[in-house]
Amino acid sequence: MKRMLVVLLAAVALAGCVSVSKTGYPAAAASKEMRIAFDITEGATTPLIVKLESVETTRKQLIEAGYTPRIVLAFRGNASYYTQTDMALVKEADRADALKIQGIIRQLKQASGVEDIEQCNLPLAPRKIQSRNLMQEVKLVPNAWISLAEHQREGYAYIAP
Repeated sequence: MKRMLVVLLAAVALAGCVSVSKTGYPAAAASKEMRIAFDITEGATTPLIVKLESVETTRKQLIEAGYTPRIVLAFRGNASYYTQTDMALVKEADRADALKIQGIIRQLKQASGVEDIEQCNLPLAPRKIQSRNLMQEVKLVPNAWISLAEHQREGYAYIAP
């Protein structure tokens, strides 16, 4: 009886323990998904590069923690300049960074767990961006707010970095 009580107390004490991965986050079951929709609006190249690199870091950390990431990036506003290929629309001083941003977008599109990279149609005309000049990795959506709301309805966390 005493032995059974000790086993029961040990089980209760250990029930609250959580396995922690090497990232410092609770370890997840292998089949657990983490759905995230990133709302990308940054028009300045340096902060945009940092934000996109942070998305990649987040994706890797999720995988290390045992999650299956399901990531969507939705570009709108002045970030739209960097999902299209017409460098004449990008300030000359920003063109090298614009190419770097496009490289990051291409890498993200190929990365495990990145489901879609979307470009809102609404900001294109005011910025004289032609939809035919969108990167092939980018999917044009009529309205990113509606798309983001739909992703949230499907269980995606909305993140505006």
